[in-house]
Amino acid sequence: MRLRQLRATLIILFLLGNLFVSPRLTADGPAQQEPGTQNPPQAEQTLRVQVNLVNLFATVRDSHHAIINNLTKDDFRIFENDQEQKVAIFSRTTTMPITLGLMVDTSGSQQDLLLLEQEAASSFLHRVLRKGDEAMVLSFDVDVDLLADFTDDTEQLERAIRRTQINAPVSIGPTAQTNIRSTALYDAIYLACHDQLSHEAGRKAIVLLTDAQDEGSRLKLQDAIEAAQRADTVSHVILVAEPMVYGYGGYVGAGVAKKLADETGGRVIDARSGSKIQEAFDQISEELRSQYVLGYYPTNTARDGTFRKIRVEIKQPGLKVLARRGYYAPAK
Repeated sequence: MRLRQLRATLIILFLLGNLFVSPRLTADGPAQQEPGTQNPPQAEQTLRVQVNLVNLFATVRDSHHAIINNLTKDDFRIFENDQEQKVAIFSRTTTMPITLGLMVDTSGSQQDLLLLEQEAASSFLHRVLRKGDEAMVLSFDVDVDLLADFTDDTEQLERAIRRTQINAPVSIGPTAQTNIRSTALYDAIYLACHDQLSHEAGRKAIVLLTDAQDEGSRLKLQDAIEAAQRADTVSHVILVAEPMVYGYGGYVGAGVAKKLADETGGRVIDARSGSKIQEAFDQISEELRSQYVLGYYPTNTARDGTFRKIRVEIKQPGLKVLARRGYYAPAK
């Protein structure tokens, strides 16, 4: 199944100015509503109560980057718009089901690394997926291709990974065309989160293999970030590119990758050399299976659809927590 049609729809919506219409948050989203009941007027009326629960998945590391998995509820503090919240739900989980989106950049900058990426990605999915988990595989360059929809069949996912191919060859030199390395990164993230992951429940994450340089998207970075936040999806970025494209310089898209990861609670891992791609996948796999589940009922009960900033702190010194930085409150 190709996402060309979805991309065409995206463009039409963009032209109509309707791109920022938010999907309705369900009970599986970041803010859950417990439906109440209302009886006809009687001597004793039933009070209709609406309860919103905000769920967070957090990873904690020490100063040596080792994962810490022995903390308790009392070690955490949660703030929403700088107002401290009471931690109502807490658990250490390594088994809660997860829905993954593996996104592979198939523009010219990946020309000489694609085979290594395919091998590492296949190994990652075989290792990280467990009973109840599902994953999808997308590739993106000038177009976005859904190579495998959500499934728990690792063999099907591996075949999809093997089908990724470079569709926009890189051109280097003074006569290079500026559009030869088109990479619709922002559009791809938006489509993956808004059209695919927003309908899924539980823990959700995307893992991007890319240099994070966008060329040709109709949408902006903030649109992609908002789609991930509304879908309650963590974004991990493995920075990788063909050495001839960047040489010894820095990645043009490093800042983009950091902002995307920071705003959604993910990580950026520099895997410039092919040998580090497997190591990067290993780190992400470890994090996905070593998370704390935190939940709180916001003191701000307004159903106004606004973005609420979240800050998670650890009382113990020297520890760093990784969690999403906000969520969209349900609308009326």
